[in-house]
Amino acid sequence: MKQKINLLIGISALVLIALSAMQFYLIKTTYDYKVAQFRSEVKEKIAAITNDYSTVDATVFNKKDLLYKDLAHDYFKNPENRLSIKQKLLDNDFKSYLTSRLQKEFEREFSEHELDFAIVVNKFVLYDNAQKVDTVFSEKSLIKNKICGNLNSLDDAFTARTYVGTTSGTINKLPYKLLTEDTLYISIKNWEFIILRRMVLLFVFAVLSMGILVSLFVITLKALIRQKKISDIKTDFINNITHELKTPLTTLSVSTKILERKDIKENETVYNSVLDTINRQNIRLQNLIDQVLTNSLGHEEIQLQKEELNPNVFLKAIVDDFKIAYPSANIKTHFISENITLKLDKFHLTTAINNVLENAVKYGCQNISVTTSLESNSFKINIQDDGIGIPKEKQLLLFDKFYRVENGNIHNTKGLGLGLYYVDQIIKAHKGSVKVISDLGNGALFTISIPSV
Repeated sequence: MKQKINLLIGISALVLIALSAMQFYLIKTTYDYKVAQFRSEVKEKIAAITNDYSTVDATVFNKKDLLYKDLAHDYFKNPENRLSIKQKLLDNDFKSYLTSRLQKEFEREFSEHELDFAIVVNKFVLYDNAQKVDTVFSEKSLIKNKICGNLNSLDDAFTARTYVGTTSGTINKLPYKLLTEDTLYISIKNWEFIILRRMVLLFVFAVLSMGILVSLFVITLKALIRQKKISDIKTDFINNITHELKTPLTTLSVSTKILERKDIKENETVYNSVLDTINRQNIRLQNLIDQVLTNSLGHEEIQLQKEELNPNVFLKAIVDDFKIAYPSANIKTHFISENITLKLDKFHLTTAINNVLENAVKYGCQNISVTTSLESNSFKINIQDDGIGIPKEKQLLLFDKFYRVENGNIHNTKGLGLGLYYVDQIIKAHKGSVKVISDLGNGALFTISIPSV
């Protein structure tokens, strides 16, 4: 059973990990899609602005084209000025004005976002009449090659558009072509938050589904562990009750056969002795059956016959009787001085307290202390022993039906595992509670609380 549960737990954990990985992949894929979708929306709006520069200022873009032509002419006149061509392009006189006009258009179109941009020049390539290529410069996009814009870094920016321009002209009556490539980069502040906000429903669904899945896994796991404990307890109970019933049944069987012998029938003394044995074993068998039937009742099913009792007098009588039955146990008492009266079921409560005392003796106790107190409208009975104690992990199971504390896999004491369960049910029937405090090797303290009003 234990191996099957461990195997099931292992498989369930692997399935949970696999589902978590699938969930993560789904969220990551959706996130990437939302990023691409968001950038596509931005690009469409940028294209709507920059396709028709008349909405911005066509004149300034004409100045840009004229500058490109002038720089091409300068280069053909003096190819040694390659480095100055690039610098003149970057130090253009329309930079501030174009930046301002584009920024206004972007702010109008993206009023809900804070947007920065930069136009970066990548290529400046010339073709002469012989189709000979002369690359003035060709570089990957770098922020230092910005010809306009307010963006200071490309680290968190994305490409909104790439402009490839071709211009034809003549120099010394010889034709040439100029190819330029500019890239527009856009950076939107808190764009990650915008994407995550669009995914909030997916996140909520993912968290809820994973929470429900993990909760079901934990609940199932607890149920399996509890089922195993119940199965072990029932198995132990069946083995123990079988052992308890075997002795009286065997005695009854042997005694019956003895009575069939002629010499026994003729011996009145022996005959009566055997009858007494049969009677005692019959009573013992009946008591075992009654114990199982009576002690198995829940507190809702127990019918109490309450009467007014002085709890100090009541407890003293129980302790005095217990001392006679167990003379080896040293019992000390300390009862409150207040003279109070409680409505209690004398029979059931006597049995319950005796069960606690007997349990202490069974598990190696030599000294027992019984004290009472009155606290917050509750009458408390404290039963302290110096027995072997109860492990912390066993204390929650102590009042379960059929449960008996074991040492390893061996029960050192006999019993049906109903004594403390019965105690708990009787106290609950009195609207009270019973708690235990114990450390292994340091005895146990049982505290019974019963309402005093």
